[in-house]
Amino acid sequence: MSVMQHPETALVLTCEGAELPGILHPGAPGTNRGMLVVVGGPQYRVGSHRQFVLLARDLAAAGIPVLRFDYRGMGDADGEFVGFEQINADIAAAIDAFCAQLPALREIVLWGLCDAASAALFYAWRDPRIAGLVLLNPWLRTEAGQARAYLRHYYLARLVNPELWRKIGRGEFQFATALRSLLALFKQSRRVDPGDAAVDESATPVSQAVPLPERMAEGWQRFAGPILLILSGDDLTAAEFCDTVKASRRWMRLMARSQVTIRELPEANHTFSRREWRDQVAAWTREWLRAW
Repeated sequence: MSVMQHPETALVLTCEGAELPGILHPGAPGTNRGMLVVVGGPQYRVGSHRQFVLLARDLAAAGIPVLRFDYRGMGDADGEFVGFEQINADIAAAIDAFCAQLPALREIVLWGLCDAASAALFYAWRDPRIAGLVLLNPWLRTEAGQARAYLRHYYLARLVNPELWRKIGRGEFQFATALRSLLALFKQSRRVDPGDAAVDESATPVSQAVPLPERMAEGWQRFAGPILLILSGDDLTAAEFCDTVKASRRWMRLMARSQVTIRELPEANHTFSRREWRDQVAAWTREWLRAW
């Protein structure tokens, strides 16, 4: 049974002198847990295929308040684009505005797709108001990881694609070009990405010179709240994430934590472009939010 839907409200947030547009979906009056949608680039607060709008309306109809916004340099926001690794101030400003609009809020859940999931991991452990994370196809790309993902997933799939063999049969396949590309990827894939170094939780955050998977693992390790991880089966970003996890003892330990819930959509692409995929993501998010 859904609750009465309250009107959506347009807000103007401020972050270090820049104005950021946001849309508030109030949910049920007096609710103490809300969700902040962090956008991933290059997107804005509507989301690919209107996913963020539909998700927010679904949750608000179930009583859960949602705020979605553009951070600096994205969508209709002021300021220069600084990249997902530099938006802690934007997320903090959005949470401040969210709580000011709905004073009953005590717990905020961050929801992010792709590099927004990475940004959420960088931020969450720093702010005691963050109670949970919903992470979809997290971006932890390295050159070696990307090459391995292409070799293991894209090229293997190509070998069983009938169109490839028809192209070869017609003499249209460029063997020399394909071989050069394959050898370049293989060479790149042999590079070593550090991934098992121990983290001193009392220490300051690791330098940005450290590979992205390490910095994301640190954020995951430092955050003590529940995490919902949603992965697409037809997505190289998700495949690279899974490959990184399988190759790292540290990541395997993090994924095995009791507060981590994992959901997979085997046929879904990176942005969950079909209605049934978006609806499933919304349902999983709603059920998870109500379960703890």
